[in-house]
Amino acid sequence: MCGLCGEVRFDGHAADVAAVQRMSQTLAPRGPDGEGVWAQGRVAFGHRRLSIIDLSACGAQPMQDPELGLTAVFNGCIYNYPQLREELTGYGYRFTSTSDTEVIVKGYHRWGTDVVDHLVGMFAVVVHERDTGRVVLMRDRLGIKPLYLAETPGRLRFASSLPALLAAGDVDTTIDPVALHHYLTWHAVVPAPHTVLQGVRKLPPATVRVVERDGTSREHRYWSPDHVRREQFAGFSERDWEDAVLESLRTAVRRRTVADVPVGVLLSGGLDSSLITALLAEQGQQDLATYSIGFESVGGREGDEFEYSDVIAQRFGTDHHRIRVTGDELVGALPHAVGAMAEPMVSHDVVAFDLLSQQVSQTIKVVQSGQGADEVFGGYHWYPPLTGLTPAQGVDAYARAFFDRDHAQMAQVLNPQWMTASDVSREFVERHFTRPGADTAVDAALRLDTEVMLVDDPVKRVDNTTMAWGLEARVPFLDHELVELAAAIPPELQLANGGKGILKQVGYRVIPREVIDRPKGYFPVPAITHLEGKVLGLVRDALSSQAARDRALFRPEYVEGLLGDPNGGLTPLRGNKLWQLGLLEMWLQQHGIG
Repeated sequence: MCGLCGEVRFDGHAADVAAVQRMSQTLAPRGPDGEGVWAQGRVAFGHRRLSIIDLSACGAQPMQDPELGLTAVFNGCIYNYPQLREELTGYGYRFTSTSDTEVIVKGYHRWGTDVVDHLVGMFAVVVHERDTGRVVLMRDRLGIKPLYLAETPGRLRFASSLPALLAAGDVDTTIDPVALHHYLTWHAVVPAPHTVLQGVRKLPPATVRVVERDGTSREHRYWSPDHVRREQFAGFSERDWEDAVLESLRTAVRRRTVADVPVGVLLSGGLDSSLITALLAEQGQQDLATYSIGFESVGGREGDEFEYSDVIAQRFGTDHHRIRVTGDELVGALPHAVGAMAEPMVSHDVVAFDLLSQQVSQTIKVVQSGQGADEVFGGYHWYPPLTGLTPAQGVDAYARAFFDRDHAQMAQVLNPQWMTASDVSREFVERHFTRPGADTAVDAALRLDTEVMLVDDPVKRVDNTTMAWGLEARVPFLDHELVELAAAIPPELQLANGGKGILKQVGYRVIPREVIDRPKGYFPVPAITHLEGKVLGLVRDALSSQAARDRALFRPEYVEGLLGDPNGGLTPLRGNKLWQLGLLEMWLQQHGIG
């Protein structure tokens, strides 16, 4: 787990090494254990290392292989690297390290861009071919590891975070109206390749991009499981599905114990993280460290779920750490949390994970976390209304249940110059829903949420906040083989028992029922879901600042209405509309934009 960056030139100039060093410096928190810069004429790579596998200098990056003519930078972890190393050794490759990075380099030489089909794990990889001048960028199937791009005539820059590209300079920081529409529609989700800035894009998940010496490029998506019923599962009973999911989840959790350092668990007390804890204990992990966080209650909202995490910690005898945060500590942490965001994210979970990661990183370097289970196994409340509908019929139902506002309401929020001509967010959903490979509207929604919403909300949130403190988070529910299996489960089984039907049945076999048979919890941060006091003051200051007035994104009367009733219309899904606007302005201002 690390941070990577680089520059490739197509205009005859040498790469700007100083710009790469500025990007690398910005990425320093992602990799506190080492740094490296490599340059060869028109190409320069930078890297910051968090040492998890092969702690020696042999695993340092950028990694060069003069014999093969390859140089690579890599962020992530390849869980099957020992097996791939053995396979490649059989082909005659010689290794000088025990790192997964070197396995990627040799694997790329053996299989070319098809190496991605062999990798089990999370990764963003950039490879330079000395002999052809070609540069290849690759991102993992579920988009767990980020890869941001800034292109100008004659130049391509890339980095593990958007702020790193800003540090390099010469970025068009104009707000992207399409991204703004998505942000205000999807609770801040901005699907790839867009970001909120016109001059920065992101490589989509499961994508390989090949950039030739002259700057021409091509890209292809290499993985997208169909959400359809498959012949191989014909006749499966509910118990058969439970058995298959339990075995696949066991494998996913075991894979994510590969490390040369201890691996802990972020234990919220919900079904998902509790299952991970139980399966690690089942596999014999001793002295398993688990971590939970709680906040002060505000506005009558509880700020912790310790009663449930305590049940799991006691049942499985973990080394459990309760972390309680005061209101003042929360306010003090907001600037760091906003600064850690590669893109603006409105979920109050961001601040929670940032504070949790700060504490956890003091005692451990790697944790497993439960993100992805709701999207993969049908846990959200907007799926049942889609039951019985075709994908085409489900577009309106999904938009009604999930969108913060429709296109007409958007015109009440944005000043006219920022409005898109059409409802680009609904159009995006319609294209996705009607794409081949989904049997029903529920299938289409699960596919959309797994490929888009999950990537650019919960997964990005966890990557940004953990890596801001040099902590690696692994997400077993996003093991691609488990996701492929879940995509084939009939929707009626997915949605049974209030959602996550099959996963709950699996849970009954390994964890206490009281952790499962309770109302669905959300990572509670009451001081943000219910704005008052200092946090409300920060939001008001951001929206009334000169920078916000000059930018003029939002209609003044709309902002004034929200400030007059800052906590009106709160829901667990849509959260606080004032926070949504204020967070965007806080992020733009903290990163020096406008």
